[in-house]
Amino acid sequence: MTTDKDILRSKLNDYYSSIFEKELIDEIVENGIFRTISNGEMLIDIDDKMTHVPLILSGAVKIIREDKNGDEIALYFLEKGDTCAISFINCINRSKSMFRGLAEKETEGIFIPVSLVDEWLKKYKTWRYFIVDSYHMRLIEMVESIDSLAFMKLDNRLLKYLTDKVKIMKENTLIITHQEIADDINTSRVVVSRLLKQLENEGKIKIRRNRIIIDNI
Repeated sequence: MTTDKDILRSKLNDYYSSIFEKELIDEIVENGIFRTISNGEMLIDIDDKMTHVPLILSGAVKIIREDKNGDEIALYFLEKGDTCAISFINCINRSKSMFRGLAEKETEGIFIPVSLVDEWLKKYKTWRYFIVDSYHMRLIEMVESIDSLAFMKLDNRLLKYLTDKVKIMKENTLIITHQEIADDINTSRVVVSRLLKQLENEGKIKIRRNRIIIDNI
């Protein structure tokens, strides 16, 4: 009879068996908590206590930063094979979350208890490499976010946001409102609507009600 741990092992082996040694996979199966997160569900909020670190098995998670005025900006997305390296830093320092994580589509993940994060860093070489690589990737993505804010014209930044999101969602049609886009790139809905119309006139996107189609990616 197939058990929950058998299912968890199967899902892990689909991706992580080529990254982690068998002993580490065994420990993840024994100690990890499998969760399915619905589209739009919050994984963690700003100032929440970090109790677990996610390993993403499928789906997509948007990582958001908020300033003191409540304005938000999307920093990057997590997808299959990813984890959030900032989570590890928060865990090791026993500090609260600095970000908000929202599921962009139904997402499956295995959540590792904080108590094991530091222990596995000392115990498993592949875990150390995974954390360092993850931190490096997240740092690159945050630098790209900063660069786009500092150096990109808003229309180009909007197009980059849309094409990046299409790649993450693995669909060329985004079901999204103009206000949601404005929140993610930290501008106004009116500006987003104007720029989307401009991009449509240039033949780069097609606009439908609460839908944006990007064919040329």
